[in-house]
Amino acid sequence: MDDGTVRIFDGYRSQHNDAIGPTKGGIRFHPDVTLDEVKALSMWMTFKCGVVGLPYGGGKGGVICDPRQMSKGEIERVSRAFMEAISDIVGPERDIPAPDVYTTPQIMGWMMDTYSKLRGHYTPGVITGKPIIIGGSQGRNAATAQGCVYTIQSALQDIGRPMEKATVAIQGFGNAGRIAARLLTDLGATIVAVSDSRGGIYDPNGLDLDRVEQLKDEATILDYGQDFHVSNEKLLELDVDILIPAALENVITKENAPRIKARIVAEAANGPTTPEADAILNQKGCIVIPDILANAGGVTVSYFEWVQNLMNYYWSEEEVLDKLQTNMVKSYEAVRDMANEYNTDLRTAAYMISLQRVTEAMRARGWV
Repeated sequence: MDDGTVRIFDGYRSQHNDAIGPTKGGIRFHPDVTLDEVKALSMWMTFKCGVVGLPYGGGKGGVICDPRQMSKGEIERVSRAFMEAISDIVGPERDIPAPDVYTTPQIMGWMMDTYSKLRGHYTPGVITGKPIIIGGSQGRNAATAQGCVYTIQSALQDIGRPMEKATVAIQGFGNAGRIAARLLTDLGATIVAVSDSRGGIYDPNGLDLDRVEQLKDEATILDYGQDFHVSNEKLLELDVDILIPAALENVITKENAPRIKARIVAEAANGPTTPEADAILNQKGCIVIPDILANAGGVTVSYFEWVQNLMNYYWSEEEVLDKLQTNMVKSYEAVRDMANEYNTDLRTAAYMISLQRVTEAMRARGWV
């Protein structure tokens, strides 16, 4: 530590299933990281990679620490030490980490540098989400939001609703929610409500997104005006075409699901809908684009970054987004067709596709 003391931090790396290819998943720095959490999230990554057809299994990692209470130097030393500890079980052909909660492109850069020093040569393919100058991909920052928007466009086409007439509420105005708001606005949708951890704002006639972004950067979106305030809970129940939960898990429950009015719920966050709420929304005819599909744009562009690293040939942002759109739309249509064939919901169909791919690979390798 900066004060000369020595602290020991516990960390974990879980690899769930590598039948289809090397494992893939983020590393989070958070005081509440647990082994069970990391194991569960690695399994989730297997399904997420499976539903969008990536040649990966699932992995996940975490260090029990609070980077908000640590200096840049302390974070760097923890980052390098963790990569050194897991260096024998990760690698471009084995397990490829990425950023997650409270980790950044810079942290990925430090980890990549540590791994490269241990191997004796530059190895950018060991990790994704890096700064562009050391092998990061164009389009990575917006990838989660952009992938979500591509699935929303496909869902709107299915119900015959033009984007120009669509109203949108977004719970969570962080990276994914904020970028999704801008992308949807550029496509002609009307953002009527957004929120962050402090609360939300709502204008049925449409928010001035430029002003909202400025307030978010300078102070708080609540300065938009007292008359526009709405709670995070009420935002979920607004009469809109598209609801994007992009913040916390378990925000749509059996208690509030009957009051959800959105025609489409696109899960930019992980696990925002409880199983009981899922059943209620499906009975109401709400289209729920599940998290393992809706927010898979991030891991898809991470895959593109890895491919570019291995080739040492890099694509423009236009090429990356074109490939992302092709894959997200194809994946959405496969999930929708599976749901229609078996008369089930999109979440069940997404898991059916993932499990089908994983088990097919396990059988082909002779594991089962």
